[in-house]
Amino acid sequence: MGKKSTDNKGNVAVLLSGRGSNFVSILQYSRREKSNFNVSLVISDNEASQGLKRARQEGLLALFVNPAAFSDRFGFETEICRHLIAHQIRLVCLAGYMRIVGKTLLNQFPEQILNIHPSLLPAFPGLNAQKQALDWGVRVSGCTVHFVDSGTDSGPIILQKAVPIFNEDDVDALSARILAEEHRIYPLAISLYFSGHLTKQGRRVKINQ
Repeated sequence: MGKKSTDNKGNVAVLLSGRGSNFVSILQYSRREKSNFNVSLVISDNEASQGLKRARQEGLLALFVNPAAFSDRFGFETEICRHLIAHQIRLVCLAGYMRIVGKTLLNQFPEQILNIHPSLLPAFPGLNAQKQALDWGVRVSGCTVHFVDSGTDSGPIILQKAVPIFNEDDVDALSARILAEEHRIYPLAISLYFSGHLTKQGRRVKINQ
């Protein structure tokens, strides 16, 4: 579990594949006066991703690691781990990273990888969570920040935020409303991690103020 930052801010790496809107919210939060973490590294598996471009515009170290250059996931993740270790990363944050995290990353960074998912887990894991919620006819959906484990969106939950579903909602409208809450709770969860206020007992993550 995260150790409290004292003299130095915690080094965070963001892994992304696309536009990186959650990356931007994390970065903006990290630049607040009293933030306890820095975004030290951005890695993408997509050379054309907008998130990678934005990271470079912001003056961050932003790397493209080409999965096609490796024969298997082990080689690909070993290369990612090499960069993470070299830059003393203490927490890895997935922000629209469209790959399943394998054993190599999980073993190197146990309970040090976070993800955000656009549903109130354990409901609607996997892809197209917003469409799943609409198709099921639920009245409330939302978003979840959780630790990453070997399952699909199955790791211990840190924070959740509920979002109402309205009769007129389509996937785009619901997605936009959920995304606004993602931008709020993901940086907060990272800050809690480095504050030393999180403790985990089995699957339960407690916030100790």
